[in-house]
Amino acid sequence: MPAPSLLAVFAHPDDESLSAGGILARHASAGARTAVVTPTWSADTPRAAELAEALRILGAGPPRMLGYADSRVPRSAPGRPRWCDAPLDEAVGDLVAHLRDVRPEIVVTHDAYGGLTGHEDHVHTHRVTTLAVHAAGLERLFPDTGEPWQPSALYLATHPHSALRAWGGHWAPTGKAMRTVPGERVSATVDVTPWLDRKIAAVLAHRTEVARGAAPGLIAALSTPERERLLGTEWYTCHDLTPTAPVPG
Repeated sequence: MPAPSLLAVFAHPDDESLSAGGILARHASAGARTAVVTPTWSADTPRAAELAEALRILGAGPPRMLGYADSRVPRSAPGRPRWCDAPLDEAVGDLVAHLRDVRPEIVVTHDAYGGLTGHEDHVHTHRVTTLAVHAAGLERLFPDTGEPWQPSALYLATHPHSALRAWGGHWAPTGKAMRTVPGERVSATVDVTPWLDRKIAAVLAHRTEVARGAAPGLIAALSTPERERLLGTEWYTCHDLTPTAPVPG
């Protein structure tokens, strides 16, 4: 059976590689159609060019950028509203257009916490994506964005409490809380070590974030075993949207 097509929706350039780089590379390697929508940052910024390189490495096609501003970086999209402030119908409609264009069987996005960091743009991306995957299949909603398409499943990238053992020592110096879920909330645990080289290369392609010491910078400083320990497994919670939902991986 061919791997199901997959569309990932992650808030900022680099989130796609950190959170779902493994399954993006895995599905692309199996010949599946894969794509990534990034709500924030404009297409004429250095981070957009870095995103294009990361997606090339992962086999996920050219960037699909909605062009809203990062809530904490106004220069990311001058003159555009912050992603968190955009009218909800506008944001959902923008994403529905990409869903109907790509027509993926699986959609992947942040969990309700917004991942480990709980960044407000991550949380908002979760909310908008959840609404959009339902709206995309309804012909009377956003009729100007293409023919209706209903994905089969929505998978939320997450971390179980057990991941604290791997991440805790690296996260503690930041002083930030880690947002994880009980293990029983995890629907799919995916070993992505066969594709880890591509995932790491995609993470490190986000050179701006490496230089400023954000998560890609943390990964850049680690040994190969530590990189595998932190990024060799991806966890997802599934929301079935049709009676028979495929599994990512």
